[in-house]
Amino acid sequence: MGVHCRCSITRAVPSSPEDPPAAGPTTVAGYARELRPLLPPEAFRADPSRLILVLINLAILALGWSMASRLEQWPTLALPIFLPFTLVMANAVVVLLFATHDLLHGSAIRGQGPRRWVGFMGLAVLWMPPTLWHAVHNRQHHGHTNSLTDPDRSYLESQPATWGKRIQHAFVPSDEVKPLGLALGMGAAWWVHNLRTVLSVLLGSRIRAAATIVPAPFGVSRRERQAIVLELLLIIAIHAGVIALIGLRPLPLLLGYGLPLGLGYAVAIAYIYTNHMLCPLAEENDPLANSVSLQLPAWLDLLHLNFSHHVEHHVFPGMNTNFYPALRLILLESYPESYQSLSGAEAWHRLMTTPRHYRDGRTVVSWSGERSVNLPLKRP
Repeated sequence: MGVHCRCSITRAVPSSPEDPPAAGPTTVAGYARELRPLLPPEAFRADPSRLILVLINLAILALGWSMASRLEQWPTLALPIFLPFTLVMANAVVVLLFATHDLLHGSAIRGQGPRRWVGFMGLAVLWMPPTLWHAVHNRQHHGHTNSLTDPDRSYLESQPATWGKRIQHAFVPSDEVKPLGLALGMGAAWWVHNLRTVLSVLLGSRIRAAATIVPAPFGVSRRERQAIVLELLLIIAIHAGVIALIGLRPLPLLLGYGLPLGLGYAVAIAYIYTNHMLCPLAEENDPLANSVSLQLPAWLDLLHLNFSHHVEHHVFPGMNTNFYPALRLILLESYPESYQSLSGAEAWHRLMTTPRHYRDGRTVVSWSGERSVNLPLKRP
């Protein structure tokens, strides 16, 4: 399925008369050919530590859920002790997403079958069937990054005001978002993304309204659709089991389930918002034009597996992420005018001071269309 719109998009290379001509590659394959010889062979070998990280962080969550099930037996004065562990659980959710993300790109386990099972263990916490993840993320998003056919891009001004578009407008950082909407959205946007994608994939072939709730509808095979349904049922059963273990008691359920997942989703989505929303739409899949990397403290990069190196990830999705800092240095030296990198604070400031709907490839506009900003933004 495609997206029909009046939006004109731009090539990933500069196209206006005053822009300098592109020097070097403009596709993922082109960058890979030039850059791979500059990196050590071990950068492309499987890294089993991602599997260990998945198991460790699943164990952290299991421990937290077990503690929460007995929380009402704790003395009242001891309850604040559980709050720091809630933050540890929230970080476990973030690491599970990032470690499983790496694993499903082939960086830890090469076999398709084992990779899917371990992927299921990690993504179940995030309400994401691994078969759907492979379709929407590995195939569609990486194959068509920030193009009209990328289901993870922002909506177009010309697209209908579906509930998916309205929720994104109310939730994502922009110069129009309300504080309450942003606060709610940080914890709920990941879940909403999954829900709208599941509905589009499972019902889109029969119900047009379901297909168009995502920015760019895409199809899956019948076998994939069946696998997604089965995985989703298993995920629902797992979450129902966790809730049953904790019990339908407000405080334990909030501290042991609601807050860890909500805060974890919020941290993950804060990273994800910066990845592409500040970039123009493009015809060519040029990771230096359609992606932004973040400059974050070293301890945070260590904790979150260098997920801030997002340009690097789109150049080599299956690469061992421990080598992304080395790749960043090479990109800065080889393509200093093209490589896009911002501090976390600057990236967030730009998101909060610009509209979110694409009018064309280089222009984002407000909901009413009265305010517009040209992309890409000038460097600070």
